[in-house]
Amino acid sequence: MQFTYRTAVFASIGILSVTLLLAGCGKKQAPAGPPQGPPEVGVVTVQPQRVTLTTELSGRTSPQHIAEVRPQVGGIIQKRLFTEGSDVKAGQALYQIDPATYQAAFASARASEARAEANLIPARLKEERYKDLVKIKAVSQQDYDDAYALLKQTEADVALTKAALETARINLTYTRITAPISGRIGRSTITDGALVTAGQPTALATIQQLDSMYVDVTQSSSDMIRLKQNLANGVLKKSDSTLVKLLMEDGSPYPLTGTLKFSEVTVDQSTGSVTLRAVFPNPRQALLPGMFVRAVLVEGVNENAILIPQRGVTRNPKGDAMVMTVGAEEKVEPRPIKVVRTVGDSWLVSDGLKTGDRVILEGLQKARPGTPVTAVPFGSAPAAAPAPAGAQQPATVKTEKK
Repeated sequence: MQFTYRTAVFASIGILSVTLLLAGCGKKQAPAGPPQGPPEVGVVTVQPQRVTLTTELSGRTSPQHIAEVRPQVGGIIQKRLFTEGSDVKAGQALYQIDPATYQAAFASARASEARAEANLIPARLKEERYKDLVKIKAVSQQDYDDAYALLKQTEADVALTKAALETARINLTYTRITAPISGRIGRSTITDGALVTAGQPTALATIQQLDSMYVDVTQSSSDMIRLKQNLANGVLKKSDSTLVKLLMEDGSPYPLTGTLKFSEVTVDQSTGSVTLRAVFPNPRQALLPGMFVRAVLVEGVNENAILIPQRGVTRNPKGDAMVMTVGAEEKVEPRPIKVVRTVGDSWLVSDGLKTGDRVILEGLQKARPGTPVTAVPFGSAPAAAPAPAGAQQPATVKTEKK
């Protein structure tokens, strides 16, 4: 009985194994997909274009006119006559120095002038009388010479006292300190009652004209030499390089255009750069002295510039720039190039590419040198993959209106 049970178990296992084997052999293999074609890559075709090349140079603003107010005579400041931070006009009174001693000096000089003029009257009359008497030998020639010398000495005394009077008048005028130019005046460095001296090193206040501003920027001497060479070789055409645009500290553009005035003729030995100066109108006083700005200057115009987006340019182990192109046989070809500078988000290429070359911008990870690819315009929609054979098409449901 025991033997019969084992035999039944083994028979059941064998039947189950045979059944599973037959089921596996009867299942159909899934059909293999169609062979994949060459990978698609997005390319851009090289086309020369006209490009105006500009350069950005950093610099600082400074007022076109600036004047430091200093006293020309010494004394005690009686009163400050302006409001700090206000606009003042040329000739407007700013400070009043105690004029007492200068008024006394002016009065003394005027009195000296009056005495000298009084002494001149008898000296002139005596010279006139002796001039007639010497002709008839009534007086000696020596007496006339003495009278004439006295007249000239008295006239010199009058001239000397007049000069002293004018000096005293000027010094009295200087006790009222006025604005040398029109503009915005800053803070006062002194208060009422302070003692000032003529020609002191510390300015009482500073006036700055803000209607127009200087922008001083620096350019390396090597860039200036390169620019001159490109203009001489015809790579660039000279354009209206006197107009300058300005970018503020936050990167926003300044609404008004400036004019390039001059370029320094001496290279700074410490920095190897040259200073350029431009003038910008500032009617709303948006530009303040000492602001950091960036000036955009026009270098020239390249009539046949080749621009390649930066995403398509790579570097080899030597650091040289190169691009991947699609050759005549639709195969990937590496191409070394020479780049000059960036223009926006593109590289300006000077050598290595010509009109009609197709540069790969998208799909670079699939663009191995020598492999065939399918070139499509960069930015176009990718082609839809073909449906595998035997795949069931989606059903179309029609809806009927009742």
